Amino acid sequence: MATGPEYGLKKIVWQRIKETIIADCRKSEVWKILILDHFTTKILSSCCKMSDLMMDGITIVEDLFKIREPVPEMRAIYFITPTAKCVDAFIQDFKVKPKYKAAYVYFTDYCPDALFNEMKLYCAKSIRVCKEINISFLPVESQVFTCDSADAFRSIYSPHSRDKEEALQRLADQIVTLCATLEENPGVRYKETTLDNAKKLAELVDQKLAEHYKIDESMKKKGKTQAQLIIVERGFDPATPILHELTYQAMAYDLIPIKNDTYKFQSKDGSEKEALLNENDELWVRLRHMHIAEVTEQIPKLVKEISANKKQPDGKITLSGLSQLMKKMPSFRKQLTEKTVHLNLTEDCMNHFQKTVEKLCKAEQDLAVGSDVEGQKVKDPMRTLLPVLLHPHSTYDKIRAVLLYIFSLNGTTEENLNKLIQHVKIENESEFILNWKELGVPIISSPSLFPFRKSSRRDRSQEETYNLSRWTPLIKDVMEDAVENKLDRREWPHQSECPSAWNGSGAVSARHKHKASGPDERRSGARLIVFVIGGISYSEMRCAYQVTQAVKSCEVIIGSSHIVTPVSLLDDIQVLSKAPMEAFTLVDEKSSEC
Repeated sequence: MATGPEYGLKKIVWQRIKETIIADCRKSEVWKILILDHFTTKILSSCCKMSDLMMDGITIVEDLFKIREPVPEMRAIYFITPTAKCVDAFIQDFKVKPKYKAAYVYFTDYCPDALFNEMKLYCAKSIRVCKEINISFLPVESQVFTCDSADAFRSIYSPHSRDKEEALQRLADQIVTLCATLEENPGVRYKETTLDNAKKLAELVDQKLAEHYKIDESMKKKGKTQAQLIIVERGFDPATPILHELTYQAMAYDLIPIKNDTYKFQSKDGSEKEALLNENDELWVRLRHMHIAEVTEQIPKLVKEISANKKQPDGKITLSGLSQLMKKMPSFRKQLTEKTVHLNLTEDCMNHFQKTVEKLCKAEQDLAVGSDVEGQKVKDPMRTLLPVLLHPHSTYDKIRAVLLYIFSLNGTTEENLNKLIQHVKIENESEFILNWKELGVPIISSPSLFPFRKSSRRDRSQEETYNLSRWTPLIKDVMEDAVENKLDRREWPHQSECPSAWNGSGAVSARHKHKASGPDERRSGARLIVFVIGGISYSEMRCAYQVTQAVKSCEVIIGSSHIVTPVSLLDDIQVLSKAPMEAFTLVDEKSSEC
């Protein structure tokens, strides 16, 4: 298990767990067993380590669904999701012969009455505590959360879905637990689109927030706090998750096969190594949002800095000096390990860049931005696309370029689309392109009384950018406009009225007020929570940190059902139109051709 950073969502979640589950543990001096399901294992792994649990009287951590030896003299803590599967597994532990002396049950969120009554029927004598602690989300990073629900994408967007309403209800419940954990009751807004998913989710969240805050523990109604929740759909910005990104984190997760945040590489001696890319790695936190050009410059400097710190100034080693050096050795070893990891990862990224990605980036940027490096408008997008199609790029890379071409035109003719599909040789997998319509993105152009209207963009002509990184995710515009109270009320209706800081000069003047010196102080200001239905990309996650850093008086938190990479999103979209038993994935050519 990993420890979280010194601030942010991970710290808040760990604090909440300590105040509920751990605090109850401390009431008795007896050592206890902690039993988790798959989801709660992820929650705890994201915000604490085993030594933290042991310090608080937990000696063993077990899997709810695995065969466990009875320990009748010990008490067991169950931190589980309130589902029929989890409750049934819990009942089996006590129904015939209790496995443990007593049970302390903590649900991630609201437990349905039917399940609760079933527990009482079979296990009432064994249950000492039963609480709902309102943590039904994963704190992925200090300012990023997910609902750990990649399946929600299919449930919401597939024409064959039979559980769309159920998926939206579940997401709404999870968003409410995030707000409860942050002690926020935000005003809710959503992006008006041809699809009504954002509107439905906004209605559900607002209704469930009202129910949750109806009566708080002090018997007072909780009004709206200085926070705003904005809900958008994935189709709002289809270009961002498809582009080749050149900032370190987004680039690495796109080009390198990183699974469960684990990067595997070969060391100089030929041995296989692996490293976790998370916020325990200080260097990762410092580098992850930098452009790859800056990362390649920074790592060698940091290696020299560490090496210099290890040397004695005068070359002499005294006993006290040796003692100090020994104390610092674990820290040095950790830092040098981090440098080795990132030297390897950066080299891997640059190898991919030089082989294929560099040739793609200029065309992708021109198509997405609509103009070239000199600012000249792209008059004929097909001329920009053609070199990509003629080069032996992987099928996925060609699909990505074709999609950017179609997005730039707000859809193309059916005849042109068929030619493009034939050129990329995906006649049998044309769903990679056609199924974007399920997200409300126009693929085939057609005359309409209500044409698809692209969002107006903020002027960034004065901002310094790299030639191959000129595109800015639309969500960054939304975050900045929200903080400055510039979102159009017709395009961004209020599901519930936001507090004064978001309705008048309060939001605008936040830039000119006292600037918070650190993350903890920032919490006394406003919070903007952005939720994207259908997955967020790593470049959109970066925007939350960038806007928070620029504004200071407002913390931006971004979340979604799950995190997507370009390939994972394309795979999810390709199977949308298939009946459940038909679903399959195109073999990833990326690894073999790069």
